[in-house]
Amino acid sequence: MENSPRIALIDDDALFRESLILNLTAVGYAVRGWEDGEAFLAALGRQEKPDLLLLDGKMPGLNGIEVLARLRALRPELPVIFLTVLGEQVFEEAALLGGAVDFVEKSRGFTILERRIRIILGRVPVTGVAGADDRIVIGDLILDSESCRAFWRNQPVDLTVTEFAMVLALAGKAGRDVGFRPLYDAGRGKGFHAGAGHDGYRVNVRAAIKRIRGKFRALDPDFDRIVAYPGFGYSWRVDHG
Repeated sequence: MENSPRIALIDDDALFRESLILNLTAVGYAVRGWEDGEAFLAALGRQEKPDLLLLDGKMPGLNGIEVLARLRALRPELPVIFLTVLGEQVFEEAALLGGAVDFVEKSRGFTILERRIRIILGRVPVTGVAGADDRIVIGDLILDSESCRAFWRNQPVDLTVTEFAMVLALAGKAGRDVGFRPLYDAGRGKGFHAGAGHDGYRVNVRAAIKRIRGKFRALDPDFDRIVAYPGFGYSWRVDHG
């Protein structure tokens, strides 16, 4: 496994850590686990050079957000997947703002997490729209589903994998309305339930769309392509004529 992608895992739950290490090792990754962020950060400064970090949100000592903040000074380019438990939307939001590229709920199946890892490490393309080409161009928007990169007016938009999948779902049906559930499924996987109550996922979608709009508007203050359909979802607006 000399040339295998290197993954670091920080989680204080020894059983979860051991199980995840075994599963990731079985599918070809070189994995090293840490029970706390302090030890990992100390090793990172010396010899550890992972390709990706899986980071637990709640831990004694430094929590995941604090580890993420310190990591930015040492390895700002290191992709981080934040591991959360159901209902920790505050942690998810803080993690994305802190530089995490994605977040995955810990109770989900291993195949979901492993696919996210492969996407982020460039080992498999995102296919948020069935039958989509690798490259979608709609006006000033360019989406490259193989690299999971978005461009607006030739400038890269710093989207997470989840955010990219949502934009891809909207752009794939440009000019048509896309419901909250399909948008959530595009980003988090079909059938996954999160948030408070039966329709709690709507809160997650609204928060994600707010982040996405903010990232486009950081490049273009007049960005107005993502339009809300009250009570239903959103659409990617296209000009006609």
